[in-house]
Amino acid sequence: MIATIPYIKSKFEEFNALMFGGKLPPVAVALTKARTFLGACRYKKRRTFFGRTVYYDFELRISTYFDLPENELEDIIIHEMIHYYICVKRLKDTSAHGRLFRQIMSDINERHGRHITISHRTTAVPRDEAVRYRIRQHAVAVVTFHNGRVGFKVLPYKPTGIIKYRTAASLLSEVRSVDLYISDNAFFNRFPHSAALRVHYIEAADIEKHLSGAKVLYRDEK
Repeated sequence: MIATIPYIKSKFEEFNALMFGGKLPPVAVALTKARTFLGACRYKKRRTFFGRTVYYDFELRISTYFDLPENELEDIIIHEMIHYYICVKRLKDTSAHGRLFRQIMSDINERHGRHITISHRTTAVPRDEAVRYRIRQHAVAVVTFHNGRVGFKVLPYKPTGIIKYRTAASLLSEVRSVDLYISDNAFFNRFPHSAALRVHYIEAADIEKHLSGAKVLYRDEK
């Protein structure tokens, strides 16, 4: 999924109410083609006559260079919102990702089932560059839920793993259908092969794009 300004603003409002008690003031949002970071909370600062540091002109920047699953994009937005929260509340931390940041991050992860980390700036880009053009065969399950959401899972590339996942996922009451494909799209290189009953949420149009030209193994007719 590629970020858009309306999407980021919508998620900011949603997460502000859900995770920050609605205490964050509106913030400027910008898109960038940066390849060196996925998200950033930018601001200016100055010292007052009495030596106090004042932060102002905040802006959340999200890179559109990377096509990410929606849940990863959401975690990046929340990550930058934690930085924003610490600054606007004038809270002190031991470093950019110090004890306070980690405490807030861990609390959000635990209470809301997120997977926010402190490393998306430094690890995601090399990982993406390393796998961007490597050709590999992937078994991909596309799971459609009754609530309209769509997710995908990169499965172990062996019949037993594929069958195990399809059978187990199909039995879940919230699942409407499970379709299976074989794809060599490098987009799937970044995801671990696993038969665990979890998915990466994504827009239906995006997964269709990534599976263009893929071989259909099984299509659920539910």
